[in-house]
Amino acid sequence: MIIGKPLLTEEQIRVRVHELGNKINEDYKNKNFLAVGILKGACLFFADLIRQLNGPLSVDFIVSSSYADTMTTGKVTLHYDIREPITGRDVLLVEDIVDTGITLNYLRERILQNRPNSLRICVFLDKKPRRIVDVPVDYVGFDIPDEFVIGYGIDYNDQFRNLPYISTLKKAT
Repeated sequence: MIIGKPLLTEEQIRVRVHELGNKINEDYKNKNFLAVGILKGACLFFADLIRQLNGPLSVDFIVSSSYADTMTTGKVTLHYDIREPITGRDVLLVEDIVDTGITLNYLRERILQNRPNSLRICVFLDKKPRRIVDVPVDYVGFDIPDEFVIGYGIDYNDQFRNLPYISTLKKAT
């Protein structure tokens, strides 16, 4: 595998996360809400985003997977579920990337079964050309083309999460 050219720089990411934080602060003003990060991919985005948020909030995580190598399996595996109570709460679900929409829709429906007061979804990257399931997204960091990306928490076989930017990943020829 070869790391391609950077798609999003550290500075672009920093500016956009700040903008998303401002918008979420407006929408959640005077609310004590629950921010749920979807691990492992959203770890860096989630940490940077919640540092931009004002007011009271609780934090929890959910761990799921649906990828093997660079392909989605189409099957969502839940490894760790939310422990905080959801019923009657305002919930912000934070994801690294949405492409097919299968995983995000599965998690969304799972949360809605617990009857939250509201549920909004924030994704760092939106890969619309790959969408199979139309899942509503309230906040989008960046729209990206249909390329496999790594960095800023997003991995290839558990590698490259530590890159401070987003890059494409190409197979060596």
